[in-house]
Amino acid sequence: MKQRLVFPRQLVCVGVIFRPQVLLYSFLLFTFLLSPIAAGAADITQQLHRPLNSSVGRQSRDEADSLLNIGKQQYASGYADKTIASCLQALELYHSIGDLKAQGLTYNLLAKAYIQLGSSKEAEDALRRGLAIARDTKDFQSQIFVLNNIGTFLLQQGESAAAGKIVEDALAIARGVKNIEGEGLSLSNLGLVTARLGDYNKAIKLYENALLFRRQTGDAIGEANTLNNLGDAYLASGNYQDTIATYGEAMRTAKTSRDRTNELRAIDGLVKAHTAVGRYERAFDLLEQRLALAKELQNLREELKSFESYAQVYKQQGNYLTARNFYERAIILARTLEDSEQEVQLRDQLTQMLQRK
Repeated sequence: MKQRLVFPRQLVCVGVIFRPQVLLYSFLLFTFLLSPIAAGAADITQQLHRPLNSSVGRQSRDEADSLLNIGKQQYASGYADKTIASCLQALELYHSIGDLKAQGLTYNLLAKAYIQLGSSKEAEDALRRGLAIARDTKDFQSQIFVLNNIGTFLLQQGESAAAGKIVEDALAIARGVKNIEGEGLSLSNLGLVTARLGDYNKAIKLYENALLFRRQTGDAIGEANTLNNLGDAYLASGNYQDTIATYGEAMRTAKTSRDRTNELRAIDGLVKAHTAVGRYERAFDLLEQRLALAKELQNLREELKSFESYAQVYKQQGNYLTARNFYERAIILARTLEDSEQEVQLRDQLTQMLQRK
């Protein structure tokens, strides 16, 4: 790690303090960095500060590291809920031995799992804790990654402008300390922000630039993620030829590294692209692969998504009877998962299809 650091620009410029977007950004930044822990996210504190029994006190660092690695594998396989359980156990052990850096890494993964589940208060809490640790320990690499996660969180909350400013700060730190991995991640996330704002051509350039850095570090998971982002941008801009080529590369990269999350995402993109140009046979081949992978992972939620995708493709093809069958199978799984919101959405889709029929 280089010692010289080019610090990012000030987050709030006095000369433009009255601009609405700056005020919004300032408010969001203070929410993350200065506000007390949200009441809805108290579980982490309770987990870390409950009395440790003697057996837990004797747990080794190796066990904590093992739990964190398991959590990473669970996240890559799409099991956000299991990731959270592993991270909380690892945090308890790291807390007991006083390893701040490891706690920061664990909070980083924990936040991503909460974001994936849509648990915004818990995600915000984990992000704030991780950033505080990174700053206390002057860990610039962790600051880069936590700031990117905060940017992702804000983007999912619909705060695109604020997300962009946060990610730009991460990019400035990455360039200042010459962190190639952080630069690739930040450029990829800036592409996400730009795509969300509707400038797909600029987003494509940012993704292509990000890929140069991600390939230098041999980060296969990061590369697959950026390729999927690039595929999304091509799809949104109607460039189906490049869409299919890019998602295909993402799928192969993810499959090689056993990155199931990006593999499933790439398949979803390919299904949309092939369906859009009327290649239904290829779309069904891909859905068959998707369903087999979901069953291999024993992931009911991904099976549900596969059934829903089957239903949508059959509906677009005009085969309403088969589409209905797949909607009904998806509804059964939503009920099994006790996901009432998803069940209602699926029933609405089925009802609308039958009414149009």
